[in-house]
Order: sequence, then C-alpha cells, then structure tokens
Amino acid sequence: MKNLLVSAAVAIAMPMLASAHFLMEYTEDTVIERPGDVPVKLVFWHPHEAGHVMTLERPEAFFVIHNGAKTDLMETLQETTFDGPSNSAKAFIGAVPVKRSGDYVVVTVPAPYYEDSEDIYIQQITKTYLNRNGLPTDWDQPQGLATEILPLNKPYNVIAGSSFTGRVLSDGKPVAGAEIEIEYMAAEPDLPGTGAKPATVSPMPGGAIVAISDDNGYFSFGVPKAGYWGFAALGVGPATEHNGKELSQDAVIWIRAWDLE
Repeated sequence: MKNLLVSAAVAIAMPMLASAHFLMEYTEDTVIERPGDVPVKLVFWHPHEAGHVMTLERPEAFFVIHNGAKTDLMETLQETTFDGPSNSAKAFIGAVPVKRSGDYVVVTVPAPYYEDSEDIYIQQITKTYLNRNGLPTDWDQPQGLATEILPLNKPYNVIAGSSFTGRVLSDGKPVAGAEIEIEYMAAEPDLPGTGAKPATVSPMPGGAIVAISDDNGYFSFGVPKAGYWGFAALGVGPATEHNGKELSQDAVIWIRAWDLE
C-alpha cells in the first residue's frame, strides 16, 4: 500500500489544454448565516485563466442533499448568459433553500458537452457544500453519485495554508491512479450580473496543477490561498461513451478556503 502523503503528492503537469474545463457551482458564501434561498450560478468555464466560456445546456439533474434527504431543484433553474473576456455562453442560475442548521450538498449532473478540439464528450458531475450554524451533517458522506470526490476535510471552511484530502469514487468504489486537475477560481462570477469580477491571480506557469490518487483513491493538496478551489478527477466515471464517441465522465468538487484572522 502506498503512503498517502507520498503517492498523492501534487505534481505540476502540462496537459493537452493549457487550462482545465470546470463546471462551477458558484455561491457568494458557503457559510450561511440567515435562512433563505441561496443563489447558485452554474457556469462551464476555465476559472483559473478566466478564459473561454463553454455553452452549458440544461442539466440532467440539479438537487441538494440535507440530513440525508434529497430535494430536486430543477424548477429553480433559469437560463442566463455568462460573459467571459473573449466570449459569452449559456449558463444557469438556481436557488438552494437553506432553512435548518446543517450541511447542504449541492449536486449538478450536466448534459454531456461535446469538445470538438478533442472529439470527445465531457460530463462533470459536480458538488459544492453549504453550511448553516456550524452543525456538520452530510459533508463526510458519499452522495451515491456515478462518480464523486468524497472530502476528508470539511469543504466549506478549509484553512488556507493547510491541506485538503479527498477520495475519488466511481460507483462507490475507490479509484486508484486517477488524474485530478486542480484550479483556483481566479475570477468569481458576478451574481447580479452576467460577467465576472476582476481576476485576483495570474494563470499558472507550466500548465494545470495535477494530483494522482493512491491505491485507495486518496489524494492530498496543500491549499496555498483563500478562495474557491476546484478538483476534477478526469474520466473516472463508469460511463465511457455518448452518441458513439468517447465520454470523459469526471468527478468535480469545489471547496472554500479561508485566511485565519
């Protein structure tokens, strides 16, 4: 058995694309103080480079899990436009009802996206986490998705400068040797508008940050900066084909890191 800290050490790698595709489930806050509907913007983008925006079709599923109970949120979705620096594309905005204390696991299952430059489809099953009143309820449990990343640290209040550890699962089983691309949300979406706020960091030299899961599906990453971080385990899902072409079914998780004050 490989040692977690050795086998899951983060490496810098140059993939085929200079920046990674990431489905974003963006909320202004992850720690919710008052009950109400929390807006969530769904954007398919290159968040670290604040680059090209991909068209997001209506998702196959959009729901939240709280205290183990699933609530369908598809009816809350409204089509909108997201404006990147070079193009605009279809996006969606929805709402998550946050009333009681505890964790709210927001899940999006998008329709497969055709990437013509690679002649493949991409489907990024994505999770983000909200919490109210500091009561942990669901964050450390798998959601039974086709593929997902199970966090081993509370994903909504990671301390910048500490580490985040996740476990890659496919059909509930750990995935060894998974390639996990890691990106910082350099430019956060403007929820009231259709664009994004100014970028706070520059693109990474040398391409995407990549970690590899160990024999038991674990990986770790030292989180250097406060903000939103995305982790995408590529092609780890059980579905491998769509419309007669290769399908990369990815598991995506977003975490929120904070500076100590």
